[in-house]
Amino acid sequence: MGGIDFSNFFLVLKGGEYPTLAAAKAAGAVTINYGVFLNTMINFLVVAAALFMLIRVINKLQAPPPDASAPAVTPEDVLLLREIRDSLKK
Repeated sequence: MGGIDFSNFFLVLKGGEYPTLAAAKAAGAVTINYGVFLNTMINFLVVAAALFMLIRVINKLQAPPPDASAPAVTPEDVLLLREIRDSLKK
């Protein structure tokens, strides 16, 4: 992330004011470490975006699906069954 680190962002709920998270933890203060959460979310979004782009590229490189406009060849057993049905109708 280019050296950006939010892990030292925190709120002290109980115990006074501290310059760093390490000092607050050493003093036993109750804190909410929202900076660690921000770091984790940003890292997750970067990895998710990279994985999304990788999967998109892989899907584009795969062979295209067969052309649906070409008529499918009817199997012989289906043709035989159709002939039997038609002869029974007569």
